[in-house]
Amino acid sequence: MPPLQTNTISRRTLLSGAVAFAALLSTTAMTRQSVAATPVSGAFDFESFTARMRDMAAQPYQNPELIQSPVYEALDYDGHRRVQFDTKKARWLGDDHGFQIQAFPPGWLFKETVSVYEITSGDSHPFAFDTEDFIYHFDDKAERDAIESAAFPGIAGFRINYPMNKPDVADELVAYLGASYFRALGRGNIYGSSARGLLINSWRDGPEEFPRFSEFYLERPTGPGPMTLYAALESHSVTGAYRFVISPADADQQETVMDVTARLFFREDVAEVGIAPLTSMFLFADTNRSDFDDFRPQVHDCSGLVFEPEAGLPMWRQLNNSPILGNSYFWDANMKAFGLYQRNRNFEDYQDAGAHYERRPSMRVEPTGDWGQGQVRLIEIPARSETDDNIAAFWIPKDAPKAGEAREYGYRLIWGDLVASDEADLAHVVETRIGQGGVSGVENAASLRKFVIDFAGGRLPDLSPDTLFDVNASVSAGEIIGLAFSQIEANGLWRLVLDVETIGESLIELKASISAGGEPLTEAWLYQWRGEQA
Repeated sequence: MPPLQTNTISRRTLLSGAVAFAALLSTTAMTRQSVAATPVSGAFDFESFTARMRDMAAQPYQNPELIQSPVYEALDYDGHRRVQFDTKKARWLGDDHGFQIQAFPPGWLFKETVSVYEITSGDSHPFAFDTEDFIYHFDDKAERDAIESAAFPGIAGFRINYPMNKPDVADELVAYLGASYFRALGRGNIYGSSARGLLINSWRDGPEEFPRFSEFYLERPTGPGPMTLYAALESHSVTGAYRFVISPADADQQETVMDVTARLFFREDVAEVGIAPLTSMFLFADTNRSDFDDFRPQVHDCSGLVFEPEAGLPMWRQLNNSPILGNSYFWDANMKAFGLYQRNRNFEDYQDAGAHYERRPSMRVEPTGDWGQGQVRLIEIPARSETDDNIAAFWIPKDAPKAGEAREYGYRLIWGDLVASDEADLAHVVETRIGQGGVSGVENAASLRKFVIDFAGGRLPDLSPDTLFDVNASVSAGEIIGLAFSQIEANGLWRLVLDVETIGESLIELKASISAGGEPLTEAWLYQWRGEQA
């Protein structure tokens, strides 16, 4: 099989609290590292790996060593992106399974290195990377000579490439870089949202704890099919053994699918643990565009949270970005799925020829076992820049973990367009708009807000506009003083309009859905209005 070309993708910096997952992928970038042997260099299997992480949880946490290289420590944003992996030296280049392994250098925000091992025939051995695996794009000869002659301190993370879009081009598929952050792509997507291995005490009293993946074990495929890798998670409160089975997107499957197993061992009590955490960016859309002086109609990596309970209507929670922190909770006894979705898939919705937000992937989490009672928490952090990842969604078990406890969670994580089907039983929310309430052309009270929700798909296109519809709308505070539901002749969509009096209220939870004859016709639309945006 001839070597595949490599297609690399540029992506936005992601900052989250004190730890940043920032990856400029302007070219391929993986490193050659000399890694000392560890207790699992040699025979490797998931059970023995799990046992080692369980044993580690009984020991005090050891802070990772920072890189000891003045040259790499001094790299800033621009300097770090100038150190790029030589794509001709990708590991597994030319293998018939199509996967390639490349790496990221340390420096800038990434002061800690990770260990990466290859598993072949059940045995693990270190991947070795060094200075010669990189190209140094420094115009200043002294700078270039200094970094080329410096001792290579190790790698900060790695990426996996695969021919998703063209059979002879190895596109970037997955990247692991920074704490426990990772990203993946579906066919035709570009980087946007990300996931984490675990989240601990986010936006609670006291500092958030950031577990990190410290070791990776990559199983070398023997032919076409999924790729499996394992990761060691470590932090003050927990250790973990993770397995990722990655089925890449290709000509027959737009989505990239990860089957994840997380085995967790708690050193300490944890007030709130977030399972399958997702991170994204929502700056503005038709709900809050008036707050931003921008030529673009919308700027976001995702537009809403999907929550599918065990019973009842699936929910679409339109995202919000207001001057105060937002928290929403969705409880269920045994949920089916949750995710952060980018539903707007047309360039015209964004008008950004550089960022192409219409190509950012949606992310969906499906538990593969019974997770039991718990709730999905959605955090919306005030943001003024699209470089700020201000959205987080994760599942919280009913009972917080205690020191000495072990837990296992399995889930499927899907990355891709995840376009809502017009053939589905229920109509889906297409767009949410918010503005001054009341009748156009006359002066209305500033406290009167209008919420406009457009639906498409399901059985709505087959129904007559004369159908007797039931509008199931409620507010937690304030008052609905007007509502209407009708079809828009110009585009065939169905529009729900709510006028809500908000005077004296600082926060209102809104919910609405449409039914007829006792049968549901739409998913449930939800929104959290926060008074500062009025």
